[in-house]
Amino acid sequence: MRIIAGTFRSRTLEAPAGLATRPSSDRLRETLFNVLAPRIEGAGFLDLYAGSGAVGIEALSRGAERVTFVERAPAALKSLRGNLARLGLMSGFRIVPGGVGAFLRRPESGVAFDLVFLDPPYDAEAEYSGMLGLLGGMARGVLASGAMVIAEHRRKEKLQDRYGALGRTRLLEQGDAALSFYVAKVDDGLDVADNESRSGG
Repeated sequence: MRIIAGTFRSRTLEAPAGLATRPSSDRLRETLFNVLAPRIEGAGFLDLYAGSGAVGIEALSRGAERVTFVERAPAALKSLRGNLARLGLMSGFRIVPGGVGAFLRRPESGVAFDLVFLDPPYDAEAEYSGMLGLLGGMARGVLASGAMVIAEHRRKEKLQDRYGALGRTRLLEQGDAALSFYVAKVDDGLDVADNESRSGG
């Protein structure tokens, strides 16, 4: 794996051995960050099921102000810490060892994120509905105003268009993978999804 753009462009990253962690492909990360480009500078970025940290590190490379990595697998945490150390990154991030559900139920006090990326194991279908449901419900305090939530999933796995306050605004498919983009309802009750559909977004 390589960092695609930004401060650490072309630097390599390591992933833990085995199939338990499935890093996002370079091509899919490029597609993701092409969409996020207008939002990434200065953003607070939450990388759930962070694995080796490839997505969150890409966000830091491209100018995110802070990244929180949430991961519980010891092998993945070792790779994540190793990747950050090899890049010489000493600040601008936080590593939370533990489960995503536990983190979302007990978020950092007073800290909200502009961008949230989640990439559970493809076979853990319940994780998608469970965690997106939390983000659209009781864990909405994790989201800053106008925040976007992106889920990477199998192309053949059809996620719901709505999870609580989260409405899907975009679906991008690439090979066997897909990216679903969600935003929360705005305060006046009009869905951001409605705004984007009316404007041709």
